[in-house]
Amino acid sequence: MRLFGTNPNIYDIIKSVIKMDYKVLYRKYRPTDFSSIIGQDYMISILRNSIKNNKISHAYIFSGPRGTGKTSTAKVFAKAINCLNPTENGPCLNCESCKNFQENADIIEIDAASNNGVDEIREIINNIKLAPAYSKYKVYIIDEVHMLSTSAFNALLLTLEEPPKHVVFILATTNIEAVPITILSRCQRFDFHKISLPDIVKRLEYVVNTEKIDIDSDALEEIAYISDGGLRDALSILDQLSSNNSKVTINEVIAHFGSVSNKQINDLYNCLLNNNIKDFVTMMDNFKNLAIDYKLLIKKLLEKIEKEAILCKKENNYQGLPYNLLKDMAFELASISNYINININPYLLIEITLLNYFPGNNLKSPSSPTEISKHNETPVPVVNEPKPQQKEIPHSSPKNIVNPVDPELENLINIRLNNCFCGATKENLQTIRSYWPDFITDFSDKKILNLIIDSNIAAASDKIIIITNPLEGTVNLINKELTKIASEFNNKFNTSYKFIALTDYRWQQERQKYINNLKNKVSYTYMEEPPSDQTSEKNSPPIDSIEKVALDIFDKDKIEIE
Repeated sequence: MRLFGTNPNIYDIIKSVIKMDYKVLYRKYRPTDFSSIIGQDYMISILRNSIKNNKISHAYIFSGPRGTGKTSTAKVFAKAINCLNPTENGPCLNCESCKNFQENADIIEIDAASNNGVDEIREIINNIKLAPAYSKYKVYIIDEVHMLSTSAFNALLLTLEEPPKHVVFILATTNIEAVPITILSRCQRFDFHKISLPDIVKRLEYVVNTEKIDIDSDALEEIAYISDGGLRDALSILDQLSSNNSKVTINEVIAHFGSVSNKQINDLYNCLLNNNIKDFVTMMDNFKNLAIDYKLLIKKLLEKIEKEAILCKKENNYQGLPYNLLKDMAFELASISNYINININPYLLIEITLLNYFPGNNLKSPSSPTEISKHNETPVPVVNEPKPQQKEIPHSSPKNIVNPVDPELENLINIRLNNCFCGATKENLQTIRSYWPDFITDFSDKKILNLIIDSNIAAASDKIIIITNPLEGTVNLINKELTKIASEFNNKFNTSYKFIALTDYRWQQERQKYINNLKNKVSYTYMEEPPSDQTSEKNSPPIDSIEKVALDIFDKDKIEIE
């Protein structure tokens, strides 16, 4: 340790960290049987009965948020169906099959995020013909199955429908919408839900008692709250906080993970109730300086508003804000996340939104602060005067918040929309969507990657690709980088595509406009860049083929034609 001189602190830290036998808590306390799987009682009861009655399906799909037990349940189930002496809780954990489960060659776990090609699926198809070496069933657990490519899904279809009797497939996914319906129809589906706050707290209490971790009860509850229904996240947070070997308090949880306490939320609400702008501004500044997670702040504010709204309806002598005011505040806070992009500080929007509900000093008639705080006694509170505009915010169209559009860019958008509609097909759309994960993975410019990674492919022809994103600011930034995006895409796949980006709202409008034009026998012809202003109306498709044409472009589940 001469490299670090004589500093004992560094030596002790390294010595304590380098423990080869140490297991992180979420791995150490991974469920080993059905009784240790938390918060998914209904699914577990079905799996128990299927083992008890010897009714094992050939394919299962487990879907749900991260950290809710999908993969753990898959492993326990795989262990249970191969157990020599199964019990009420699944595997007995004592037989040779259970003891050797981790090294069992008949249990194959595949991560589809990194093995998503058709070659990997063909290898599975070739191997399933072989009988299990040590077990009753050969079990394939495919995690994040939605990441498989279209060709890989197609290769899996027939095998998934009629596998050999000794094979069981267990698919797990956090994005069930991305799994083709043809795959879903061949599987028994189990939807895992977020684990409740009491269940997570109960499990954490068991862990801290076993590990002798000194922690406050309110800190445990805050950890459970931050984990948002994911037990794995809760255990990871607990593991990180307990590494200091000192008592874990709620203040440490808040400081380390950008959380906000219930007391702070109550104080913030009281500032609003008592018209205390000075303390309100101070609190918001503190939240900004401490880098509190704005999403968590909004979530807790909404929960506080919900409690107050219920009290307002239940109690005759309720002294808080009136229900209509609470309702409007809730909708405005909930809509804030739709307007935030990388150029806007979210706290600016939160602060301005809440300041709108302070009565201020511009009341039509003089009132004392006490009277102002009792909004129910004020016939026409000043905060209700601008309400017609405020109520529109959650439902407003993006044009209410858009920066002035560059005329040249707007022309380009219109041309490429038109040209995409000229040749868009579902086959083109599926092809581009299958290319997209590989393109995202290898994209070189990290700044642009941050813009497009959460965007979607809405439509594609043989020449044009339309990208959509809910945030207008992000869309504007993408449209400034179209040349770079197209260049990398075309170089990677040897194609010649052009791109354009739209907000989700704008895309919905344009898609509906296209369907209406089909109804009215208006066709689309290719336009050159720079554009011409005319769109031909010749060669309209027959009115009875409108639905077929639209379905060739869009996903059938997302279209309505009257």
